[in-house]
Amino acid sequence: MPEPSTSTILNYNLFGETGDLPDVVHCETIEVRSKVHDWELAPHRHARLHQILLIDWGGGRALLEDSALPLEPRTLVNVPTGAVHAFSFVPGTHGWVLTIASEMMDEALESSEGLRQALARPAVFPAGEWARPVMEDIFEEHAGRGFARAQILRSLTGVLLGHVARSLAGGISLSGGQDTSGLYERFMALVEAHFLDHWPVAAYAEALGISPTHLSRVTRAAVGQPASHIVEDRMIREARRNLVYTNLPVSQVAYMLGFNDPAYFSRVFANATGMAPREFRSRIDA
Repeated sequence: MPEPSTSTILNYNLFGETGDLPDVVHCETIEVRSKVHDWELAPHRHARLHQILLIDWGGGRALLEDSALPLEPRTLVNVPTGAVHAFSFVPGTHGWVLTIASEMMDEALESSEGLRQALARPAVFPAGEWARPVMEDIFEEHAGRGFARAQILRSLTGVLLGHVARSLAGGISLSGGQDTSGLYERFMALVEAHFLDHWPVAAYAEALGISPTHLSRVTRAAVGQPASHIVEDRMIREARRNLVYTNLPVSQVAYMLGFNDPAYFSRVFANATGMAPREFRSRIDA
């Protein structure tokens, strides 16, 4: 498997696709996407998606950040948002890939419980007895259209995330990737505290005691994106979350996010997502 180059690593939602995730979660087998790429998925990252893979049989090799790790039957792979990853599967490998949008992660994870920090670790680790039944339940519910489907998917996905976080927090050895730098973590904590205040990048840099240029070097090294993109993405994630999980008018969502002009908010949202807020909401509701 080739080593990734930061100049060639692409940002995707699903591999090879750039559109928004159209459902609560996305479910597909490893075969579906890998087979059409000759069982090789080149290094890439997802800007707004978290993925969990469960290898049932077969295997191969995963590249998580700068670590090449073997994939054995009955193992789980945790791929956090922004982590560079690639896969080389043995032809015929069977397993499942669950893709979770950032908005879903925000809704499911309580910031005070520490799950987000655990789930931020790229990792390959043994699957517990709980893994296959939970994953199969998610896939079965996703394939149907029964009443309360979205609620059940959110709940089952929360169970899976909880188990994965518990495994990672418990010191399962693993792992791919480098630990996130303390400076990057401090920046992200500031973004969480002040994104609704519309701080410019210069204000974050000043609070951290560094230059805006150095801050963007830090964020590019951590997740392949400049600081300005991360700040905007946090705002857009909050906008998407409100559009998905509330019935508030678009204008009220704009005011809640600190925009004085709803029309300007709509332009910012459309530039970031490729669609107006009302169109985004209508697609989710469809």
